[in-house]
Amino acid sequence: MRYRELGKTGIKVSEIGFGTIPILSGHVPVLPQYFSPDNETAVAIMRRAYELGCNFYDTAILEEYGDAEIKLGEFAKTINRNKIIISDKARFFSGGEIYREVLRSTENLVTKPDIYFVHQVDESNADEVFGKYGAVDALFDLKREGKIGYTGIASHYYDVLYRAALDPRVDVLQGSGNILERGMLERIKNEEAFRDKGFILNKVYAAGLLIDPFSVEELIGGILEYPFSCALLGIGTFEQAEVAFAKEYPPIHFTFEEVLERLRKTFEPIGCDRCERCVCPYGHEIHTSFRQFNYYNLGKEFWAVNKLKMDIEQTYEHCRKCTHQECMKECGRHLYIPEEIEKVIHLVRKYGFGSVK
Repeated sequence: MRYRELGKTGIKVSEIGFGTIPILSGHVPVLPQYFSPDNETAVAIMRRAYELGCNFYDTAILEEYGDAEIKLGEFAKTINRNKIIISDKARFFSGGEIYREVLRSTENLVTKPDIYFVHQVDESNADEVFGKYGAVDALFDLKREGKIGYTGIASHYYDVLYRAALDPRVDVLQGSGNILERGMLERIKNEEAFRDKGFILNKVYAAGLLIDPFSVEELIGGILEYPFSCALLGIGTFEQAEVAFAKEYPPIHFTFEEVLERLRKTFEPIGCDRCERCVCPYGHEIHTSFRQFNYYNLGKEFWAVNKLKMDIEQTYEHCRKCTHQECMKECGRHLYIPEEIEKVIHLVRKYGFGSVK
């Protein structure tokens, strides 16, 4: 196992980390597979990863990751606690709420979280999170009180992560990316503000959806060129732990076109890398619509369509009438966005949502 610096914290973390969603018991809609291991099995899987060199374990509160937080705490009792880094997170944005959740997580883990993230930060809640008496203020206080080791912001949005990178109260960032959705990683690689922060990368497998068109070796090797500290993989079985941690994967470089060509063997993807530069004057997340279109075709059918139907009719109507076209001016992939939105709307209408016009 290779190890990387966690920003300026002085900590070294395993290049590959253990994402705990798959070890929970029950059903979570974001997962393509459900393992539901009992406590003893879940602890044994985490211990096997530890034996193979993994020292970074990521979880979230019960409402988000089920009993994974409790199972991780059980595992931590079985080893030298000082040998692993535990990151936890909660989707609460005010200072009082996140303070409460840290104390509750500490009880569930029966140990202090090394890193605590404000989870799912986006433009709708960022001002509250970063503002006075917001979640970042509370985490900073908790760090000074010794109740957590380091503060973190977790987001799927570049602008939020950039804001966190500039904030001296924030130690570690967590964001998403893979060989397909590489746009944010490319921007982070080229932005000096991120150099002092630890960066935890998730969605390397795109919730497992890229594993069929690509091998694990390709998916891991293909992201090693980016400046992350630790790449999280969701692990739910002993076999997955062996595949993730038993060997050091060599770096592999894929051009974006090579990735699209591989996907074209099964469907015609929308060639969006989610750089998030396609800012819409009407506020629609164009890149998210394109992502869900690709996810639908990669196998997450019902979930993707249900996400799309919430906004796509209005997006389509605005896109048809828009004369600004700022989204296309900024698109690094030179997509003709109205045409791509047509593909998305027809997919959703195929399910009987809306009517073809």
